[in-house]
Amino acid sequence: MMRWFRAFLPREERFFDLFARHSATVVNGAQALQGVLRGGDQTLAFCQKVNQFESEADGITREVLTAVRRTFITPFDRSDITALITAMDDAIDQMQQTAKAVLLFEVREFEPTMREMGGLLVECAQLVGRALPLLQAIGANVSLLTQITEEVTKLEGRVDDLHDIGLKELYLKHRHGNTMDFIVGAEIYDHLEKVADRFDDVANEINSIVIEQV
Repeated sequence: MMRWFRAFLPREERFFDLFARHSATVVNGAQALQGVLRGGDQTLAFCQKVNQFESEADGITREVLTAVRRTFITPFDRSDITALITAMDDAIDQMQQTAKAVLLFEVREFEPTMREMGGLLVECAQLVGRALPLLQAIGANVSLLTQITEEVTKLEGRVDDLHDIGLKELYLKHRHGNTMDFIVGAEIYDHLEKVADRFDDVANEINSIVIEQV
């Protein structure tokens, strides 16, 4: 009877499948955001893609939170699972906020520094995608997980630097011109920096899980 009952319980491996699906969606979202930052006639289409991937990620997040409540045995602490998937979802939510700002202000041209930040955000997303499967065997992957999360933190620091550089360049470009152009550009820079901050939060959650499990 118990064996029959367990057959209907979600298996703990399902979490890693959901993590993989979510991280793939986050990568797709980051690549779409990179497309937004190229500017031009395709800006609107790429904004729509960001929104699409954010919606898909929300659905996967709900699946994870439901599985946390229904699963008898989880691969690690339930609160850690919730915190990790929430941090991942916050990253793509912030991408959507960036796309919304682009649509709101009808921006079609972007600074080279913004495009560089977009490339670094794709790298962050890809690193998270590499790290998540390694959580299935944390003990054997401590060194690699630490290396990956440290790289995410370094990229976040580089994005912060570009944010400051970009704001300075933007000010110099518009200080004798249109103040609104500076305000809009600064808004986009701030959103991009926040995406990187959210990826750093993901790295911190992964580190927390590693520390608890080793």
